[in-house]
Amino acid sequence: MRLGTSTGLGARLENLLIEFARSAPDTHLELVNADVQERMKRVQSGELDAAVVRGAHDELGLELLPLWSDRLVAAIPARHSLAVEREIDVAWPAELPLRVVGHSNNRALHDLIIGCCRQAGFDPVFGPEFTTDQDTLAAIGYGAPNWTVYYAAQSAKLSFPTVVWRPLRNPEPVMPSFLAVRPRPPGKELRALIEACHAVGD
Repeated sequence: MRLGTSTGLGARLENLLIEFARSAPDTHLELVNADVQERMKRVQSGELDAAVVRGAHDELGLELLPLWSDRLVAAIPARHSLAVEREIDVAWPAELPLRVVGHSNNRALHDLIIGCCRQAGFDPVFGPEFTTDQDTLAAIGYGAPNWTVYYAAQSAKLSFPTVVWRPLRNPEPVMPSFLAVRPRPPGKELRALIEACHAVGD
């Protein structure tokens, strides 16, 4: 079985592998990492059996099975005054440049965060685009004050002494995830994968 995976699944991916191994002990699950458009194209072509995707997509020829929703948290400098708060309003860091992935690279995440900012009453000032975890967190922790967002499950796997993670509210950004499959009756292995995904989501 070939599964396209998404960045930032955190412990969900480990738990999914455990559940799948229990359900289909004689089947190997090969993980393939690619951007979301490439993942969906590979599912359409049959190169992948399924792919985890975040956000709604309107590509024809695929069925999107609802999985789970992931909360996003803010990564802010540990030295910033907001770091003393347990959770922060989306509007509070409005004066800080926002580092976010480009629209062309991850439309669902970009639109979710920009939409939350506008719902909170402001258009964000953009800093440099998000690159790698290491470079982005180093820039937040040691450079001019700025901020970004991470999936909560992903942030739990990251440690950077000069950056703190804070839940967001008003509004709370939440991203739905789906399993993209071809619209046909699933075979035994795919059913086991779907069940494993739902077990992780539960």
